[in-house]
Amino acid sequence: MHLRRKLVAGNWKMNGSLAALAELGPVADAARAAGGVDVAICPPFTLIAPAVTRAGGAIAIGAQDCHAHESGAHTGCVAVGMLKEAGAKLVITGHSERRADQHETDAEVRAKAEAALRGGLLTIVCVGETDAERRAGSHVGRVTTMLAGSLPEDWEEGELVVAYEPVWAIGTGNVATPADVAEMHKAIRTHLVGRFGDRGNRIRILYGGSVKADNAAELFAVADVDGALVGGASLTAAAFVPIVEAAAG
Repeated sequence: MHLRRKLVAGNWKMNGSLAALAELGPVADAARAAGGVDVAICPPFTLIAPAVTRAGGAIAIGAQDCHAHESGAHTGCVAVGMLKEAGAKLVITGHSERRADQHETDAEVRAKAEAALRGGLLTIVCVGETDAERRAGSHVGRVTTMLAGSLPEDWEEGELVVAYEPVWAIGTGNVATPADVAEMHKAIRTHLVGRFGDRGNRIRILYGGSVKADNAAELFAVADVDGALVGGASLTAAAFVPIVEAAAG
């Protein structure tokens, strides 16, 4: 049995301000108290550097996206080297909102993940099905296809994380049942082991989709749930700290 350290990562999306960074103090305290849990916050690009200062080393600060190229004529994009210079330790790639709104393909997500790994950032690759795909019974096939196209081949232990985020449960208040989560995380683990051998057992799989204080413990108890990618509940310490505490058990 592989012991994978829990990871609870908050995705602030297009929310936050300098004043909002005050929320990081209590989160940092909770992270220190949790001990065996990795805690991360991914604020907007503009807040990464000041967030690093406020986090005091107790929380890893990351980005919500990166570009696949090191530099160039890519207006409005941010390279991995720029993120590292700002103090980022990780990056989210392939979030469903970017796949939908910016029409990112699996190949583009993979290229970004490869760039992030080359640059030394912990990389969270997101996959997940829509409500229509789940209703059609194609959810497992859809997610494994996304994994096949989005995950890099080359990575070192601890660098690569998969986040399963059912699109129909993001920001909707709907949460996959423990049985739903167990089915998908098992399918993801099966894919990872089939592709990478025993190394696939060392990749953490996070659940993301309306994770809150009142359902976190139940979700963390599901096999192969190695933490959470948290959206709205990560914006305040009052909502986020109980999730960190649930991960610590």
